[in-house]
Amino acid sequence: MKKITLAALVMGAFAASAQAQSNVTIYGVVDAGLVRESGGAAGSLTKVTSGIGSQSRLGFRGTEDLGNGLSAIFTLEAGYRLDDGSLDNTSNALFNRQALVGLKSKDLGTITLGRQYNPLYNALSQVGDPFGAGYAGNAKNLFPTGGVNTRVSNAIVYSTPVAQGFSADVLYALGEQAGDSTAGRQFSVGFNYAQGNLNARLVYNNRNNDTVASGTTPAANREDGKNTLLAANYNFGVVKAFFAYERDKGLNSSPIPVANAYGYKVAPKASTDAADTLIGLTAPLGNGTLMASYMNKNDKTANNQDANQWALGYSYSLSKRTTTYVAYAKLKNKNGAGYTVGNNNEAGSGDKAFNLGIRHSF
Repeated sequence: MKKITLAALVMGAFAASAQAQSNVTIYGVVDAGLVRESGGAAGSLTKVTSGIGSQSRLGFRGTEDLGNGLSAIFTLEAGYRLDDGSLDNTSNALFNRQALVGLKSKDLGTITLGRQYNPLYNALSQVGDPFGAGYAGNAKNLFPTGGVNTRVSNAIVYSTPVAQGFSADVLYALGEQAGDSTAGRQFSVGFNYAQGNLNARLVYNNRNNDTVASGTTPAANREDGKNTLLAANYNFGVVKAFFAYERDKGLNSSPIPVANAYGYKVAPKASTDAADTLIGLTAPLGNGTLMASYMNKNDKTANNQDANQWALGYSYSLSKRTTTYVAYAKLKNKNGAGYTVGNNNEAGSGDKAFNLGIRHSF
């Protein structure tokens, strides 16, 4: 990353407030490659796409020392598609990936407000998934970490300081629906341990699915979606082993990323009671890293729409900032399940996918 101390920021909107004691980091990822998908109803597809291993992004991260161990912090992060230069979201939000401001204390921890990552997603992508939620093998293909389980708007996040390897994160996101303080709200709590060769996290996430009345549409009281995830990895030196187990209960606890990718006469049904398991590894190989995983989704409802996936990948370092990669994953659906093989930025269109690309960070 390139750190720049500025008296006036590059962006005019920040110029008036930037001070000499403020540090601003301009950072980003440029990631693109070839993707070959097959097995879906629309047939095989080969494309140049963006964000296969890590979504392409441009970000601004800043701190200002306020004294006595207290700092003001902010992050603004925009995602874009390298293949056509567009924003990577349909809402056309500029800072769709992260937009937050807060305070950080060495003794009391950190509190931030805005659009932020869910501790559930952080635990899976940073600790439980050897593919880091990227490439064809990413855990998002079967683990429910899309949408608000990845990032949450209108969120308040508090993170404790680290003590003897232990820390915790709490997220509370307001539903902001007039007349009902709980409709649409979401909260997550995560307990973390990282010391020596062991890294482990336990996260509980609760999503309220209620909606208030709007025009002629009446209010709806719906079941909460609940996810509990245990993610861990252990570095044995030659091999790093990964494990993740998640229980999904309730409405929207385990959505299907693509509604009916295989063109079934009866569309797949999202599970309201499922168990997800992952085992995997990474290992240094030459000037790169080998990645492998096996995942299973056990749908415990009467539909019994299970699925499993195996994946293999390799990331080769050309330099400290630039890597090339190759990955392949194959998924098997059972009893009309409709899961797909995607990558970091896309949900995919079939049950098999191959990736070949390049990633540069700055």
